[in-house]
Amino acid sequence: MGRRFGWLWAAYAVSAFGTYLAFDAFSVIAVVALHAGPAQVALLAATGPAVGAVAAVPLGPWVEFRQKRPVMMAMDLVRFGALLTVPAAYALGGLGLGQMLLVSVVVAAADITFGAASGAFLKGLVPAGRLLTANARFESTNWTALVLGPPLGGAAIGLFGPVTTVTANAVSFLLSALGIRAVGGGEPRPAPRGTDRLRAADLAEGWRHILASPALRPLFLNNLAANALIMVAAPPLAVLMLGRLGFTPWQYGLAFAVPCLGGLLGARLARPLVARYGQWRVLRAASVLRAVWPFGLAFVGPGLPGLLLVMALELGVITCSAVYSPVYATRRLEHTPDDRVARTLSAWSVTGKATTAAMTALWGVLASLTGPRTAIALAGILLLATPLPLLRRTATAPPSPATVPPSPDGSPQSR
Repeated sequence: MGRRFGWLWAAYAVSAFGTYLAFDAFSVIAVVALHAGPAQVALLAATGPAVGAVAAVPLGPWVEFRQKRPVMMAMDLVRFGALLTVPAAYALGGLGLGQMLLVSVVVAAADITFGAASGAFLKGLVPAGRLLTANARFESTNWTALVLGPPLGGAAIGLFGPVTTVTANAVSFLLSALGIRAVGGGEPRPAPRGTDRLRAADLAEGWRHILASPALRPLFLNNLAANALIMVAAPPLAVLMLGRLGFTPWQYGLAFAVPCLGGLLGARLARPLVARYGQWRVLRAASVLRAVWPFGLAFVGPGLPGLLLVMALELGVITCSAVYSPVYATRRLEHTPDDRVARTLSAWSVTGKATTAAMTALWGVLASLTGPRTAIALAGILLLATPLPLLRRTATAPPSPATVPPSPDGSPQSR
């Protein structure tokens, strides 16, 4: 994949490990250091990403017409500076929920902006025939970080205090910026927009392209609904397992850490499966298979059988999701013109984060009215319908570049 991709991959790895080392760190700080109640913790968890997503809307068009590597470095440094204010304020005795909420908003907006720029940069850096390989490597790295990060972060908090992992996460973004700088090489200048003013049409262009594209629209609808419905079941499941069923926190963490190994397996399988069955068949099959597991979480019982059931169901969801994710990310890049990548990825991410935040809040109300099992079961039933946008697609679509194997020298073959 070359030296430049190696540096980009290293930058991604260090920031991913930092992020998962600090997994749910703000909630821990709010409870342990600030003695916040459930409503305040929920407000911090949902409002920051939601407001950050709204704040990121005008940044998509801004990124589109600028070179992407400097934007990526700038967003890493923004996250580094914002996160570093948390341990600084804690050391001075001035940390409060308001500051943490503001930091959460800034980091969420920077996350979306970085993702939009990095997707466009990756498309220009990697040959079309190697996009799936690149995305599969990122997916493997992400799941590796998710397996190792939270347990190590929990141990670090226990040994060194509640803001330790936030400090480590801040440093990881600084190291990521240095890694992206080391990528080096030239980057073509984007075509000028023709005006210095940001127009309403620029803000909507990403959504317009997604909804008008026969290749992207079903992916967008499927991914939006599936991700939200998988995530909304997590809070009711935590209440059920840690409350009524009596699981300890370490058992609860183990129930979700062990199945993450399926993410490594799924990411490894994505490329050979596409080579054998084709991109669209793999996407449809993975979307169906990941939807069938979560309904079973409504029937979790106490003790070892319940723990093993959660592990088995989560292993199925995570393995199928890890097959799906790099293939869908590759197809999304392939079917987006170079001059719209940043706006498209930004619109995609903004919609996903806002939808998940809104549905999580709604499911919290539903769980309080009907009980955790009912809320989990309803999410599982609705999840079964999410593959429909992909299953309705006709088989006459032209093959995508990812279905064309690379030539021996690594360059894409012509069809």
